[in-house]
Amino acid sequence: MKDFDVFLWANEVDEVKNNVSVELFLFNKNYTPFKVRYSDSLTSTVKSMFMQEAVSFIIKEADKGLECREYEKSDGEENVIYHTKLKSVGRAETLITLIENEYKNIDTFSNDDYGFKKIKGIIAKFTYPGGETGNKTFYIAKGITASSALKGSSSWELNGESFEPFSAEIAIRMPEDNQVAIIDSTVIIFNQSKFEKLFQYDFKTQVIADAKAKELSEKYKLSFAEGLTLNSLLQDRKPLLKKLQALDIAEEMSQDKLIDYADEMQLELMTDEDNSIIIMDDKDLSMLVNLINEDYYISPVNGKRYEIKSKKLLAEPDGEPPRG
Repeated sequence: MKDFDVFLWANEVDEVKNNVSVELFLFNKNYTPFKVRYSDSLTSTVKSMFMQEAVSFIIKEADKGLECREYEKSDGEENVIYHTKLKSVGRAETLITLIENEYKNIDTFSNDDYGFKKIKGIIAKFTYPGGETGNKTFYIAKGITASSALKGSSSWELNGESFEPFSAEIAIRMPEDNQVAIIDSTVIIFNQSKFEKLFQYDFKTQVIADAKAKELSEKYKLSFAEGLTLNSLLQDRKPLLKKLQALDIAEEMSQDKLIDYADEMQLELMTDEDNSIIIMDDKDLSMLVNLINEDYYISPVNGKRYEIKSKKLLAEPDGEPPRG
C-alpha cells in the first residue's frame, strides 16, 4: 500500500478551505469525546488555529525540503514530520471510532457535569465536499492541560485601564502549535513528544508488548473480554511487561500445570469450556503473569498464602553464590 501523500492533501485542503466546515470535541483521559458548541464568531479562528496553521506549515516548509517519514523510524531529525497507521495508535483509533460511529450518543460538554480538569485534549473534525461518499473528513488534535484554563471566580479582566470581573466561567488558552492530524487511516505527527503524550503511545514499548503478546499467545490458550487485546493491556502495564521481558516464556510451565498451580494457591483463575484462560481485565492479566513467574507461595510454617513482590536468590548453604 502506497504511503499517504501529506503534501498532496495539504494542497487539496488549501484549495477548498472556504468550503470546509468544522466541529469541535473535547476528550478526557479515558478518550471519551464530548461535543463542544462554539460561537459563529469563532469559526474563522478555529479554522485558522487548527486547519490553516497545519496546512500552511506543510505547504511552506515543503519548499524548504520538509519530509514526511515513518514514525517508527524517527530519530529526532530536523525539518521532518512523521506518519504512522491509525490502527497502530489504539487510543486515537478509539477516539475517532466513537466520533464517527457513536455521534448520537456523545454528550455535550459542561464543566459542571464533567469537569474541565479531567480533559486531556481537543480535536477538530473538518468536513469538505469530495470523495465517493460526497464528503471528505480529517481531524486535527491538540493536547490541553488544566493549567491552560482560567477560572472566572479567581480571574480579572483588564479592559483599557480598568480591572473588571471575569465574565466567563472558564477561559481556555488554546495551543497554537501543530501537533497531530488524522487523515483517513493515517496519523500525521508534527510534534513527536506531544503526540506520544496526547495518545500515550510509545512505539518501543509497543514493539516489546507485541513480541511478548505473541510469545504468550503461542504458549497459552487465552480468551479476552470483548474490546480487550493482550497487546493493549501489556502496553498499559509497563511493570508487567518488564517482568515478562525477564522470562523465557517458552520454557515456563505448561497451561495445565499453570491452572493446577492457580488451584493450589486458591486463586480465581477462570477458564472456559475449551480450557482457555479467561482475561477480563488487567487484574486477570497480572495474576496470569504472576503465576508464570511463580510469585505465589504457601508457607510450610503457618500454611498462609503469600504473593512474592520480589525474588532474590539466597546463597548456597556452603556459602557459595547462587547458581544460574
